[in-house]
Amino acid sequence: MKKLIIKSSKILLFFGLLCLISIFISNIIIQKNATEKVFSETKNIPKNKIGLILGTSKYLRNGYINLYYKYRLDAAINLFKSGKINFIVISGDNGSKSYDEPTDFKNDLIKAGIPENKIFLDYAGFRTLDSVVRIKEIFGQNSVTIISQKFHNERAIYLAEHFNIKAIGFNAKDVSGKSGIKVQLREYLARVKVFVDIIFDVKPKFLGDKIEIK
Repeated sequence: MKKLIIKSSKILLFFGLLCLISIFISNIIIQKNATEKVFSETKNIPKNKIGLILGTSKYLRNGYINLYYKYRLDAAINLFKSGKINFIVISGDNGSKSYDEPTDFKNDLIKAGIPENKIFLDYAGFRTLDSVVRIKEIFGQNSVTIISQKFHNERAIYLAEHFNIKAIGFNAKDVSGKSGIKVQLREYLARVKVFVDIIFDVKPKFLGDKIEIK
């Protein structure tokens, strides 16, 4: 029994170390790949036809505004009004009638003065991979400015380049505090999953009809 416990402990230790190494390597690769491809100021970022907002919920469970949402919205407005993008595609989850990330963003963009005819919605952006693939396969774009927090942009850029999309990122303000730490910890696992998805050739949940942006 004692030998079995020691053997099990060694196996658990091995897999624990393997997970830590995978997290470390994935993080380094994705971070280094995004060097000079992510921007925090509009004056420095190249112009692109399309800005792609990666969706998130507008409200937290406690009813307060989700700062990740607010800061992505602010970044998109800033980028558009600075003339660095001509159109905005909002890619998010619309898994039920009561949950509609793209429409929430659209309504707030219009309130901020963005013309409705400059906004396109992708209701099947369930994951970052889906959003990135669909911007090419559904919206016909091979070049895009991704709008999210820096850590998210770095991962999205890596995925985009894997699917032969030229991508840069405009960084929305990050979120500090307890909620920010939780998201950052999840991000480490999400970066490992990027390589799992690539290895297993994971496809978007839905594709569908083409949408022309003009």
